[in-house]
Amino acid sequence: MAFCRAAKRSLGFVISNRLLNNASRHGFSSSTTTRAFVVKGVRYGGSVPYTQDATSALSSRLSLLRRFSVETPAVSDQMSLIKQLRERTSAPIKDVKAALIDCNWNIEAAQTELRKRGKVLALKKSSRTAAEGLLALAQNETEAVVIELNCETDFVARNEIFQYLALSLARQALLSESSSHNVSGTFPVGLEQLEGMKLNLEHPKISGETTALNAVTEVAGIMGENIKLRRGFLMSASSSGVISTYLHTSPQPGLGRIAGILSLEVEGVSSQSDALQRVGSEVAMHIVAAKPLFLTKELVSSEALENEREILQTQAETSGKSGMALEKMVEGRLRKYMEEVVLMEQKFIVNDSINIKTLLDNLSKEVGSPVKIGNFLRVGVGEGIERLDTSDSSEPVAQAA
Repeated sequence: MAFCRAAKRSLGFVISNRLLNNASRHGFSSSTTTRAFVVKGVRYGGSVPYTQDATSALSSRLSLLRRFSVETPAVSDQMSLIKQLRERTSAPIKDVKAALIDCNWNIEAAQTELRKRGKVLALKKSSRTAAEGLLALAQNETEAVVIELNCETDFVARNEIFQYLALSLARQALLSESSSHNVSGTFPVGLEQLEGMKLNLEHPKISGETTALNAVTEVAGIMGENIKLRRGFLMSASSSGVISTYLHTSPQPGLGRIAGILSLEVEGVSSQSDALQRVGSEVAMHIVAAKPLFLTKELVSSEALENEREILQTQAETSGKSGMALEKMVEGRLRKYMEEVVLMEQKFIVNDSINIKTLLDNLSKEVGSPVKIGNFLRVGVGEGIERLDTSDSSEPVAQAA
């Protein structure tokens, strides 16, 4: 303690002498008078030359000295504050320390400052490609919502803050969209509508009432990556139907990288809900694995059919066959194409001795009522996003097909 007091006296003495010498060196007019000042209980004073400008500069520097000696916490306290703010925000240590210094080691003010800086950081990174991330799914008996939240790296997708936000967005989207459609079907959820949703977050690092857009921006600042709420879909079943879902590569319930969703419609009332849910879950998993494009052959677009027929025709001509043999070859390959892209014609992945149509026929017999698939949906993280080569640019632009 004695050493500290002596050091502070010496520091004050040096500051005062330097200021007074600078005043004389720059030609300030001066007179001799007696001025005294006290720092930390130590009196400094005597007959010293001074001017008004020199006095003003001296007061400013002494204010800095008081701030250094009074407001700056001990090193151990500084480390504790840095640790606390780091735990609260997950921001880099250098940013945490800089914010604390700028805010005079006031942890609440520093946290607010970091949040402001995070928004600026998020805007700077918003042009970078975000093709990783997660799908978040929320559902009830007759409705399901899936949203896609993108980031730049799989590392951020594994972060619990990112996952908490994704689940919160899906749950709120289900509440917002619930009963918004009176008919069964699959409907896109508008991006503007998703971003404007009100959230009430209860996470240690992101909490309070905010909009979805602001929450995404805040998490982007915390993570240091471009994070984007890309899209959402709602599937609704009829009152007599059920919604079945499957998430692939799921780090926790409600999250995954690929989602399969379908609605099973039952004619009449059935008490075999367990059977419906079991088969529904298996078919949802099948949709993820088999990647069907159409529900039935009748729904295959004429454009897709003609394009495939043209490709098969060209391939068949290379065989050297012609006439009737060539036509049979094309038709056979076209049937094979139907089995690959039409859900009802695909071989069931759990039991490839039957197709999905036969599976539903068997289910109808089990529950005692006709069962059909009303709608299905397969969504994958990052599909349709052009992943640009970043070797020549540090700021690639995200593009969606």
